[in-house]
Amino acid sequence: MPPPANIEVHVDAGEDAPVIDDNDNVVRIEHADGSITVSLDGKPLNEPKPEKPIEWFDNLADKIDAAELSRITDDLLRGVEEDLTSRQDWIDDRAQGIKLLGLKIELPNVQGAADGAPVEGMSKVRHPLLLEAVVRFNANARSEFLPTDGPVKIRNDSTSANVLSDELASALEMDMNHYLTTRASEYYPDTDRMLLMAGFGGDGFKKVYKCPLRNRAVSESVDAEDLIVNQSATDLTNAQRVTHRSMMKPSTVRRMQILGIYRDISLTDAKAPTTDALEDEKRAQQGISVNTTGRPQDREREIYEIYCELDIVGFEHKHHGKDSGLAVPYVVTIDTSSRETLSVVRNYGKDDAPLPVARKRFVKWPFIPGLGFYDIGLLHILGNTTNAVTAAWREMLDCGMFANFPGYLMADNGGRQNTNIFRVPPGGGASVKTNGVPIKDAVMPLPYSTQGMAALMQLVENMAETGRRIGGTAEVQVGEGRADVPVGTVMAMIDQAIKVMNAVHKRMHSAQAEEFQLLKQVIKENPETFFESGCKSKTTWDKQKFLMAIDNCSLVPQADPNTSSAGQRMMKIMGLMQLQDKAPALYDPIKIHTAALAAMGWSNPEEFFVPPSARAQPPPQLLQMQREMDDKTKVADAKVATSQAQAKVAEARADEVNAKIAMGHFEPKHEGASAPESKETSLDVATAQAKIMDAHTRRADVGLKARELVVNDQNRDQDREARQEDAAIGLAKEVIQEPKDAASAGKRAVGIMGQIGKWIGRRE
Repeated sequence: MPPPANIEVHVDAGEDAPVIDDNDNVVRIEHADGSITVSLDGKPLNEPKPEKPIEWFDNLADKIDAAELSRITDDLLRGVEEDLTSRQDWIDDRAQGIKLLGLKIELPNVQGAADGAPVEGMSKVRHPLLLEAVVRFNANARSEFLPTDGPVKIRNDSTSANVLSDELASALEMDMNHYLTTRASEYYPDTDRMLLMAGFGGDGFKKVYKCPLRNRAVSESVDAEDLIVNQSATDLTNAQRVTHRSMMKPSTVRRMQILGIYRDISLTDAKAPTTDALEDEKRAQQGISVNTTGRPQDREREIYEIYCELDIVGFEHKHHGKDSGLAVPYVVTIDTSSRETLSVVRNYGKDDAPLPVARKRFVKWPFIPGLGFYDIGLLHILGNTTNAVTAAWREMLDCGMFANFPGYLMADNGGRQNTNIFRVPPGGGASVKTNGVPIKDAVMPLPYSTQGMAALMQLVENMAETGRRIGGTAEVQVGEGRADVPVGTVMAMIDQAIKVMNAVHKRMHSAQAEEFQLLKQVIKENPETFFESGCKSKTTWDKQKFLMAIDNCSLVPQADPNTSSAGQRMMKIMGLMQLQDKAPALYDPIKIHTAALAAMGWSNPEEFFVPPSARAQPPPQLLQMQREMDDKTKVADAKVATSQAQAKVAEARADEVNAKIAMGHFEPKHEGASAPESKETSLDVATAQAKIMDAHTRRADVGLKARELVVNDQNRDQDREARQEDAAIGLAKEVIQEPKDAASAGKRAVGIMGQIGKWIGRRE
């Protein structure tokens, strides 16, 4: 029989009447609605439940003495206030930088406004130098670090790689990219925003952890102003405290309490938010006002997640069985409104012995290393230049406005002048009491000067160009007006122009590699949350197979650390093609063209290639050329055959005449005689000699035509045909100079025509 079962009946209202036995144990509860809760296994209903054993990374806040917990909370909050004070100047500069971006639409000043200028209508336009640099950097960084097919590339570090490990590595790469582009759908837009702010302020931060609400590994950005670190720190590892400030909805805090991540305690109403200059300016740029009068229950709660080192009473670090007094890493979460500690969690591994080391949770994406913890961004590089160019822009605009709508002074006869300050708007005037003294016959235009505007404009252009050059956004002039600039020269010009951005690209490439390693570690600790949600590859993952794949592989960025832009990548491809053209025997043209198409953005370059069976065949243009050459050769053969026949007839006639002369048949009888036989002989000899000369002439014409073809071919390809021309001319001269018959001359001419056809085929 099965063991007795516990049966409980719960009601929502009414008084419960417990029935207690002789040992003060509750054995039955009678409810007001008549229902009864009884114990069928003999165990009392009021028996306390056994406490769940504490896991290593469980919340320890409820296990710490209340006085000790209060001391920790007060001490950490004072430390965070000191950290905030240390970076106040950095916050103010960042607020000014937000304003310099010029994202807010600002109309000309109105006289008397709080932020107005002394004269109504003065311009408030801002030069977009800083904004241009930030937007360009963001566009380039996004294309490199967030490619369409995924940001991850797998490097197999196994020393005993085999077919199975290679297949698992390929499947892991496909599934990791699918995870970051599809399942973790927040990764791309979140990283894109982080890159924008990293270029602007000099720092971007990523937090890699397992989210308890989403139940998966997450890598999300943290605004630099929300990662509170003392300015005296050099990096995240050596900081005394690292505080992540976040604003949570009350419902999110409650969810965390239900899951046991936070202590299940009541919290006071959230206080009205207190903002700094940076937050005020960000809200002003967006046109958002702070809700200070709304319902307290609708306000977001300010939560501090503090990464620090503590020596907690009751959880002291042990060394050789004794308290060492060493402060070890913890993560303490505090609600600032109620000053209540929500959680205290160890931040080091159970096997970290003998000295615990804090686990890394944050990754810093630097722009240019700074003098303190926070780095140098385009704000610091171009801030002063943007201010100067903005002032010059406003001066030129105001000068043009006052030149077109000049103010003036006019006489006010009688009375007393009470002020010497005149604010004359465009097209307006100011009353001046002259006591009868004329001011240029009562009205005098104000002496606005427009001289020097050309020089000021040139200065503005110079300042803007200098800022673009140092900010890495200068336009690269690569061979302007020339089409034959060597690729080496172009590469040198590009490298010199984007050297600053190349260094930034390398730093961020290292940061993304570190981010992927932290993401790999989080996924390794919770592998089921990765592959149980569905993967793109056809591999059927299990825990053992997945751990084998992730142990043998490293996750690295797909971006090339040595190439910071698509333009630079294409120039490298063009340089490779030039090298292949100079030494074709050393390179594989298929691989080179595959790399070129991939650099252009085609994900499957092979689809553009002809089938392998057709790659050995000559191109259609060459086949057509060969057919034309064959037709020309046939015509030449026919002409040569005709010339040969005519030459043979002429030679036969000449032999006949020579024979008759030798026999004396046409010998003249006396000097000066003009017998008919003598005339006939002379004509036959002349005819034969003419035909022989004609055969020689035809032979020479064929050679000259061959030479003409070679010369024409040389004009199309000078470098290669220079050597071939010499050989062709030599062959042609042999045809003309050698004392051979017309048949030999024709054969040699045909050979030259065939050789020329081969040269043309190789050239094409």
